Amino acid sequence: MDVAQLTSSLIRIRSENPPGSTADVVAFIEEFLDSLGVKSRIVSHPGGRDNLVTTGAGSRLLLCGHVDVVPAIPDDWTHDPYSAEVADGYVWGRGATDMKGGCAALLIAYRDVIESGVEPKVQFAFVCDEETGGEHGIRSLLAQDLLEPRECLIAEPTPETSPAIGQKGLYRVDLSFRGRPGHSSLYPLVGKSAVMAAFDLLGYLREVHARPFPVEEDLQPLIKEGARVFSEIFGIEGGEDILTRVMFNPGRIEGGEKANIVAEQCRMELDIRVPWGCSLDDLRKGIAEHAPDAVIHEMDVAEPSLTPPDARIVRTVTREVARVYGTAAPFLQWAASDAKYLRDRGFEVLEYGPGEIPTLHAVDERVSVEQLERAVDVYRGVIRAYSG
Repeated sequence: MDVAQLTSSLIRIRSENPPGSTADVVAFIEEFLDSLGVKSRIVSHPGGRDNLVTTGAGSRLLLCGHVDVVPAIPDDWTHDPYSAEVADGYVWGRGATDMKGGCAALLIAYRDVIESGVEPKVQFAFVCDEETGGEHGIRSLLAQDLLEPRECLIAEPTPETSPAIGQKGLYRVDLSFRGRPGHSSLYPLVGKSAVMAAFDLLGYLREVHARPFPVEEDLQPLIKEGARVFSEIFGIEGGEDILTRVMFNPGRIEGGEKANIVAEQCRMELDIRVPWGCSLDDLRKGIAEHAPDAVIHEMDVAEPSLTPPDARIVRTVTREVARVYGTAAPFLQWAASDAKYLRDRGFEVLEYGPGEIPTLHAVDERVSVEQLERAVDVYRGVIRAYSG
């Protein structure tokens, strides 16, 4: 079985989150590893939320991936999102880029190293719910002390020559605003609108977003590389602003009772990305001050995180990427992943993996066969470096 075939097999095993069951895909990976003589443990949670951790002493590197995927509606896809077609140089389907292609490349590289006569000194962790915050996945494994702090490679999709060594912080909150109802014809003299309270908070966040946060001199090259990567991927400028400013998205708002009633209630789910140099505590206080009548429920909180550029995992992966592609440069990432939880527990984490990033979570998600094969080459070199 080659890496494209394994990617296709993983895509065909449905593991949408929600609803969140990964039992079938984890069982498939367990069988694959068992065929290589690798012992593993399945850590289960209700709803089929299964994780897999390999066991055995002497591992120096953690290889990590998530096997849950976001849902897909087949409309407008060139190939059905769960048919996992291999066509036109790509493997097509939901999870091809995020991130079953990366998981397959890790497994094939591991198999190749074994078949070359080298005993890999690495541990695997395949987790169930990165797409919904990691409560039953990486956070659960860390809470149970099933993973010891060490160097870690997550096979999340990145640009071909750009390993990701840091991520902006995350502040995701659910706010419930309360107003005082009245007749709409008398507002704003009578009544207090919960909807307008939410609107006022967004105005404050626009002000926060308008100013960049200065970064220390040693981060500036990484910021510039991140801006270059952003421009390359999306074909637009503004990457430096994304990395140095607070970005926010009111992903869901619902409120009010009727057009002629001053809104008594409003609920907003807010996703905020926090740059280096921005105090998360100050941001929290500012939000609380500008939403004094709201109940604020924090769903996910993480400071910006960074693995030092001179860390062994960064030097090793960068060297192997340069060997395969001729060039390599680490960058800072604007999104978030399980890396933040691992760094909080003392892991030195880097992300590098295959994928067509513009198709991530999108229609016609796919990964090129060439990228998969080159990722296997990179991973083989990294595994050998930690197994010598």
